[in-house]
Amino acid sequence: MPTRTTVAEWTVAASGDTAAFTHAAAGGYWAPRVWSGRGLAVAEADLAALDKVLGEVLKLPVYWLARTRRGDSAAGEAAVWSPPRYDPDDEFVYLTGPCRTDAPAPGYRPVSTFAIDLVHLRGLRIRIAAYRAPK
Repeated sequence: MPTRTTVAEWTVAASGDTAAFTHAAAGGYWAPRVWSGRGLAVAEADLAALDKVLGEVLKLPVYWLARTRRGDSAAGEAAVWSPPRYDPDDEFVYLTGPCRTDAPAPGYRPVSTFAIDLVHLRGLRIRIAAYRAPK
């Protein structure tokens, strides 16, 4: 049975070693964009809520069990994600990293749901928190 966590516009279902993310704007312009296997783009206005929901998932036992199963002390490092890049033309923040969809397609596509291995959520949260930190 998946563990569900909801914060603002985001719902995450964590099960096994995977977290499935759903955004309330699924299918609309502000829906997250994924280039399956290559990266993730999130509207800059949604980053605070995504950061918060990531923090909530990192507290769950399912996250820690997935880390234990991985047996890799480097799992969760920020290095699997690129530093975030803001595109002022579309107001999205882009990160390359291990994000995927059920229907891979080239380029960034709006998606209703995307998945990330639980062990990579810590690295994503580090990158987003660094981007959002006061400069």
